[in-house]
Amino acid sequence: MDDRNLMENMLLLEKGACDLFMHGTIESSTQNVHRTFSNSLNDSLKLQDEIYLKMQSKGWYPTETVDQNKISTVKQKFSTQA
Repeated sequence: MDDRNLMENMLLLEKGACDLFMHGTIESSTQNVHRTFSNSLNDSLKLQDEIYLKMQSKGWYPTETVDQNKISTVKQKFSTQA
């Protein structure tokens, strides 16, 4: 297993942790539990972002540039549905 595969696995695991912490935050029954899950979610989101940025810097997670017209079209589509 090479570094890229390890980073991809780390990113997937961190995304899964974010999902669990988010649901824990939503479903928490007390303020203390809510705060604990929320803090864990924020920490996990920061780590996920760090992993993503590291992968992007190595060219392992390329982003696509989108034409401004496409962005405007989608924005208009969803703003008229409200």
